[in-house]
Amino acid sequence: MQHAIVIENLSHCFNSRYALKDLSYEVRQGEIFALLGPNGAGKTTTIRLINGLYTPTAGSISVFSMDSVRHGSQIRQQTGVLTETSALYERLTARENLRFFGRLYGMPESLLLKRTDEILEFFALKNRADERVGVYSKGMKQRLALARAFLTHPRILFLDEPTSSLDPESTQQVHELIESISRQDENTVFLCTHHLEEAERLADRVAILHSGRLLALGSMDELKRQFNHGIWVEVELLQPMESTSSISLMRGVVNAQIEGRKIRVQVAEEAVIPALVAQLVAQKAQVMSVKPQQVSLEDIYFKLQADVREGVA
Repeated sequence: MQHAIVIENLSHCFNSRYALKDLSYEVRQGEIFALLGPNGAGKTTTIRLINGLYTPTAGSISVFSMDSVRHGSQIRQQTGVLTETSALYERLTARENLRFFGRLYGMPESLLLKRTDEILEFFALKNRADERVGVYSKGMKQRLALARAFLTHPRILFLDEPTSSLDPESTQQVHELIESISRQDENTVFLCTHHLEEAERLADRVAILHSGRLLALGSMDELKRQFNHGIWVEVELLQPMESTSSISLMRGVVNAQIEGRKIRVQVAEEAVIPALVAQLVAQKAQVMSVKPQQVSLEDIYFKLQADVREGVA
């Protein structure tokens, strides 16, 4: 698969303080890539470096084989950026906003008029395109801001907290739009978010930062295999068990705990679960339910951040 962005040994300093330190990774063309980390981890700095707005202290960034330092203006012609604030003119209509920004981008007038209609339709704003943005809801403003970022049909779309302060319905709409954008012409979406469930739902791969350093990189399946040592299974019984000793001795069982009528068992892999249930039935336990508890991106994220603070990683 072709790489949209290649980052090699990237470091960046502000007044002798490292915002990013020796980062190396690639972003594939056509994927949704999420960059995660606490405030100050270097996410916004990374976006500015990729777009050629900063010059790296060390290392290099290539965007579609163009160097971010030497070809910054060419790169910015192929990218769209949605910042955490919508940056819309509320006294203008949605249509006027898009045409204003399109002219700033230097789009030919005939193309701009055509593209404005297309983008309003795509983002479900056509019926209210000639209303002032000041009367829009937060969700509609965010859709319009996303439309503005996508107006020039960028090959890479950078989204910084795209659902910040949105209600669940508006968040769902923005998620669906992001997924639709990524499916069009192998568009790449570079997502920065504090919402870990959002990243887990949308992203093909995630990178996790702490103080400018890369802690982890991969798909959810890859991260689970790398950082989740065992699967927890919650088994609910009709009557409590007195002891888990027979279960604890089973091959593939890492840990077992009794919590009233429930037992929580950590197994090395999913294949152990049927044998676990068979063992309980053989002991005449009446099994009411079996719930494997999948590790989430949130579990992995907070474990990595805690390990760094404790000096483990």
